[in-house]
Amino acid sequence: MASKKKYGLVGKNISYSFSKAYFAEKFERENYKNHTYENFDIQEIFGFPGILKNNPDLKGLNVTIPYKEVVIPFLDKMSKNALKIGAVNTIKFTSSGKTKGYNTDFYGFKKSLKPLLKSHHQKALILGTGGASKAVAFALRLLEIDYVLVSRAPSEHTITYDEIDASTFEEYQIIINCTPLGTSPNVEVCPEIPYAYFTEKHIAYDLIYNPEETLFLKKANEKGATIKNGYEMLVFQAEKAWKIWNK
Repeated sequence: MASKKKYGLVGKNISYSFSKAYFAEKFERENYKNHTYENFDIQEIFGFPGILKNNPDLKGLNVTIPYKEVVIPFLDKMSKNALKIGAVNTIKFTSSGKTKGYNTDFYGFKKSLKPLLKSHHQKALILGTGGASKAVAFALRLLEIDYVLVSRAPSEHTITYDEIDASTFEEYQIIINCTPLGTSPNVEVCPEIPYAYFTEKHIAYDLIYNPEETLFLKKANEKGATIKNGYEMLVFQAEKAWKIWNK
């Protein structure tokens, strides 16, 4: 009988997660009878070593909010891209039993955004400064798209939401929501930006996939912007993770 292979997701309050359902369906569809995928919901990152200790049969992990950055000190190795990004969403267990961190978020984002790009899409606003935004920024650099990060708190390397006005929307044609604002069940909230300045020349991209159309996307769509949610990005990053675990 083939040995069992266990995979999983590390995060906080992740009962809603895309990954568990996605991989369960994948294992069923592709006839991986001996494979399982489960959620490891921990309230603090200090619970991470316990996951490894209590699950010696783990072959791979995904990492989600809020642990994509703080998990790094707990890992033995890092891929070059994950080091450059400063965030991890995929962990591989090497043949020697070591943990190695990867980032497949940037791959999923880049692959899903690229078909939407037109010649005038030269600059992007990234709403949020967490682990997901770091992967998005890395992907934009690969696509040679300039960007600026938007944060609630002023800093040397960001602008604040209060600074966004009509001229900002003229300069930046891609607006990317990397915050959790608007995620189900809190669907009545969205980032505080002046949505009236969206036009048909803009792309509004929301990393959130549940609901399918967030308030952020709805408001941008009403002004004629091209909209995209995070579902396709998640599929691409999940399949990339699967290849990393099994190469």
